[in-house]
Amino acid sequence: MQIDWDKTIDEILEDKTACPRCASFSDEIVAGYTSETWGTDYAPRCQFCVRKEECDSRKLVVLCRSCATELNLRARRVDQAEMMSILMTDCRKDLEECLEYVAEYWQEDLDVPAAEIDKTLKEFDAEACAEENASRKRLEEEYLTYHRWFRDRRLRVPDPGWRGEYVEEILSLGYTSLLGD
Repeated sequence: MQIDWDKTIDEILEDKTACPRCASFSDEIVAGYTSETWGTDYAPRCQFCVRKEECDSRKLVVLCRSCATELNLRARRVDQAEMMSILMTDCRKDLEECLEYVAEYWQEDLDVPAAEIDKTLKEFDAEACAEENASRKRLEEEYLTYHRWFRDRRLRVPDPGWRGEYVEEILSLGYTSLLGD
């Protein structure tokens, strides 16, 4: 008799999660928010952040119960679907901020003179536009990974109408989107 060790190990660890802090396997994970800089090390959405040392943004942190208690993180137990829903919601908030920025906040941020108020971001500052588009594209790709996770498991995507509204808004501003047409 031959044993498929990869399959066997996957089955044993199927409902287990490794804590990113202590690396112990646990049946239970907890999630909470913190603005502390240590949170970037345990925040799934901060793994590619380049300014971890000085980040004071609010971050979703996922840990085992004992590590959360030790770090004084106000957290609640979440299952996989809840965790993915929370991640998707956080990603949506970031995409909405991008939408607001390209709609008009860029004019304040870049201190646009009144004489140039009718220009688009691309016309005013092509480099800033390219940076914003790259950031938004990365977030849209992240969103699609969460969306696919729900679809692959035949679970209902939380707030499914959000995607259509976002796409309509971003397209009406003259930008493209990976989320649809």
